[in-house]
Amino acid sequence: MTPDMVSELLRQLMKEAMILSAPLLISAALLSFLLSLIQTLTSLQEQSLTTVPRLAAVAMILLVGMPWFLGRMANYTISLLTDLHRYLG
Repeated sequence: MTPDMVSELLRQLMKEAMILSAPLLISAALLSFLLSLIQTLTSLQEQSLTTVPRLAAVAMILLVGMPWFLGRMANYTISLLTDLHRYLG
């Protein structure tokens, strides 16, 4: 396995990781921003008001998006194992 092959594998892995984590990270960031804005406007400084909705939103996105997440990971694994001969010999 050449260094070019290793870098290509790592590039593909990082791309898949970013694609899979983007919906969760973006939704959590947007929800945190909105909740912080509401807290600032209403002068409520309770930590559970931001933590609980953010956790609920992330859990809901994981449940709703699980078929897509698993399909994406399965396709990546299948393509990796299909090309395994290229990397071993």
